[in-house]
Amino acid sequence: MSMSEAKGPRGGQGAPPGATSSNPRQARERGGWLAKIAPGVRNLVAKRDTPENLWVKCPDTGEMIYRPDLEAAWWVTPAGRHMRIGPKLRFAYTFDGGAFDAIAAPSTVDDPLKFVEGKPYRDSLAASRKATGERDAVAIGAGEIKGVKSVVMVQDFAFMGGSLGAAAGEGFIAAAEQAVRRDVPLVAFTASGGARMQEGAIALMQMARTTLAIQDLKKARLPYIVVLTDPTTGGVTASYAMLGDIHFAEPGALIGFTGPRVIEQTIRETLPPGFQRSEYLVEKGMVDRVVPRKELPATLGSVLTTLLMGRARRAAA
Repeated sequence: MSMSEAKGPRGGQGAPPGATSSNPRQARERGGWLAKIAPGVRNLVAKRDTPENLWVKCPDTGEMIYRPDLEAAWWVTPAGRHMRIGPKLRFAYTFDGGAFDAIAAPSTVDDPLKFVEGKPYRDSLAASRKATGERDAVAIGAGEIKGVKSVVMVQDFAFMGGSLGAAAGEGFIAAAEQAVRRDVPLVAFTASGGARMQEGAIALMQMARTTLAIQDLKKARLPYIVVLTDPTTGGVTASYAMLGDIHFAEPGALIGFTGPRVIEQTIRETLPPGFQRSEYLVEKGMVDRVVPRKELPATLGSVLTTLLMGRARRAAA
């Protein structure tokens, strides 16, 4: 007998094709005590409905956080990391009682340049719409913030990085027009990687168009407050994100035009710690105040009330 023929069943060798084991211990081990339980009871024990994503990992510490606890903390981790949130949660946290009227943004042409890079731009739009449930990166709502009627515009970073294209530009302009029409302040929550490259010069045009919309707010003497969230960069920083009457920022938010890695490669110098983070920018005067998420509604309400009081006094004078 050869060595290969002498080998037992380990590794699948030595047993003829179709042969089954006659060892009762092996059969017993495969079934185990659970095999003796009635099928209904066995299924009850074996199948358990466990919610998906029950635990969320903190990006800073690696700590696993129980999802309901994170939701109760408004998606702020114990380490203080302000996780990115979409328009639905932002509106719920900002407006009194989470009550607001959704305002539809004007529709635009989806793919004006027929852009293709790896895959068609239309496919990228379809994927983002399916993932977020939003038409584009900007959502608009109207309601009250601590009793102050306001229009709120929110950018969703989950939608193609919150990039600024024709639809997002039209969304911002619609928010500004609604604020003027309702004679109320505009609050913008920004989160973007910049202009949407798939729309080329059309995307860059939105920087000028949104700036003109802000001028309409100023002519109407309506407050325009910007809340910079993580991240706010590129063409959005170079336009409406830096044109507010007051600029708040969430803790740890990345704010700038281009990323720190590109800057270091260009100037060939090491950037200081915390460069382009909201706390650093407060020290440099680029941001007025860093406000934790749970304090934002009260802070916004207080500032808006004060600004509108000054507006009323000026109108009465």
